[in-house]
Amino acid sequence: MKDGIAQYVMIGGFLGAGKTTAVDRFAADLVNRGLSVGLITNDQSGGLVDTAILRSKGYRVEEIAGGCFCCRFDSLQEAADRLSGEAIPDVFLAEPVGSCTDLLATVSYPLRRIYGDRFRIAPLSVLVDPKRAARILGLVDGRSFSPKVTYVYRKQLEEAEIIIINKCDELDPELRESLRKALELQFPRAKTFAVSAKEGGDLQPWFDSILDVESRDRSTMELDYDRYADGEAQLGWLNATIDVQTTGEIDGNALLMRLAEALRQKITAAGGEIAHLKMSLDSGGDLGQLSVVSLVDNESEPDLRESLLDRVPGGQLILNLRAEMAPEQESELVAEVLAEENRLGYGATLSLEHEEQFRPARPVPTHRVKVDGSSDEQAT
Repeated sequence: MKDGIAQYVMIGGFLGAGKTTAVDRFAADLVNRGLSVGLITNDQSGGLVDTAILRSKGYRVEEIAGGCFCCRFDSLQEAADRLSGEAIPDVFLAEPVGSCTDLLATVSYPLRRIYGDRFRIAPLSVLVDPKRAARILGLVDGRSFSPKVTYVYRKQLEEAEIIIINKCDELDPELRESLRKALELQFPRAKTFAVSAKEGGDLQPWFDSILDVESRDRSTMELDYDRYADGEAQLGWLNATIDVQTTGEIDGNALLMRLAEALRQKITAAGGEIAHLKMSLDSGGDLGQLSVVSLVDNESEPDLRESLLDRVPGGQLILNLRAEMAPEQESELVAEVLAEENRLGYGATLSLEHEEQFRPARPVPTHRVKVDGSSDEQAT
């Protein structure tokens, strides 16, 4: 911590960009530097796979639910206070909702103006999934979001101070270079890095750039909040907690992979577009006994991000689904997949314990600071 002021680092990006993996890598890097870290996750509702993953690694994590950072600004400060406890962390790593934008005007600038004696604000990093970005920027053909959702996606990149092309291990060099050039051409105000958070490749230059430089005010991005709200409202949000009971032991990794693939097929057949599907299975065992599967679009295969080492006697399954389709339809498809899994007789009985499904409400920031010679701070 410099001069008793903690650094606040926000790592944004659209759903499925790999933010949680990047936060995990960054937190480990900070600990290796001898710095203490507090993590803040964020979602439109509670019960996040992301929070479960980060807590399983032993980090101190606070989850802000019920709206994005901009709309829960006071909760953001309260979360930082809870993480501080007896000692204030040197660095706060904050992961905002993947469908949110306008974070400089509604989070970074207000934090500096209101709590400048407590936080030093790092540049805003925005991660992209390279395959999704290549389709949205017109570099390759393939399924993508509607224009309303794409508006939000592009606005995230427009306000980024640093753009991170993540998952570069999945790209051929030619496409990676084409994507880098396209991002630098269309969003010239941002510095661009290419990394692989999953494999740990080329991360150090990005981490160093965050820690060495403070965010600087620049003209606030123009944003049509009606279009922004319409874009977010196209996305169906579903969080579910599922009890997994067995008479013996099961392969938890295989269970999650089967469920993810079944949902991918059903959502595709129904005409939906997956933004991100994440599932975790907590066996209730020792720290780290967690299986995690991620699926970031309709065309990819499910990815086993964290593995259980042994067969397990059931546990708690958390499912987070974000897709461009009606949330009621998402709920119906999840119920169908659970029923089919139970009928197939793989040795487990899956019971839905809790479910939330909705479309995100219109964003109403607590503060919005305009940097152009005027300031507009509107309290909700």
